[in-house]
Amino acid sequence: MKSSVYFAIIFLTISVSAQSPIGAWEGDFKGANGEEQKGVVIFSEGYQAITVYNAETGAFVSTNGGKWRLEGNIMTETVEFDTKTPERVGSEVTFDIAITDSTLAIIGSTMILKRIDDGTPGKLQGAWLMSGRIRDGVTHMRDTSIPRKTMKLLSGTRFQWIAYNTETKEFMGTGGGTYNTENGKYMENIEFFSRDDSRVGVSLSFDYDLIDGNWHHKGLSSKGDSIHEIWRVRKP
Repeated sequence: MKSSVYFAIIFLTISVSAQSPIGAWEGDFKGANGEEQKGVVIFSEGYQAITVYNAETGAFVSTNGGKWRLEGNIMTETVEFDTKTPERVGSEVTFDIAITDSTLAIIGSTMILKRIDDGTPGKLQGAWLMSGRIRDGVTHMRDTSIPRKTMKLLSGTRFQWIAYNTETKEFMGTGGGTYNTENGKYMENIEFFSRDDSRVGVSLSFDYDLIDGNWHHKGLSSKGDSIHEIWRVRKP
């Protein structure tokens, strides 16, 4: 029996097509106390994340995600982080899905996800790993193969970063929202931030450049600190 469905959505009476899940999806949820919650899923090539947060305040509720693959109608996820059930990190979950141009459904569950975007325009669409920083003109690179990772997922319009450790199953933090790129500027609009709800609603602007396939990300962090980060594409 297939179990452990991570994001619950109603199965519609539609045929499963060869549609790709890559992009961003959104659904509405009810919290334990009846509060309105929003769930956003980002699928990049080989990696995905879902986050649930308060629809009004942006207060963080939960996140989980990791690797995914789709074979016919069957999706298999290898869990890399899970704030509610960290013991599932390292396990695989499998379920049947149905995708149309506008909806993604998991057979046997109770809600629906609607497509936000299909990965476009997304100049930075994909999965990225923090791979280095430049401080005082000196480049400090990081081994991205170690269990401790900071990953950023971007669809055409949505972003999420997640810091976690696949070995200890520890979750360090996450944040996300909408983004756009224009004239060498990368702009984030924060909709949730697990470490500090007061950051919700803040917009940040950075310089960005793609150099030898690496994303150079320069500007001021949400704390006002000067940063120059190097992000490397995470291949499936």
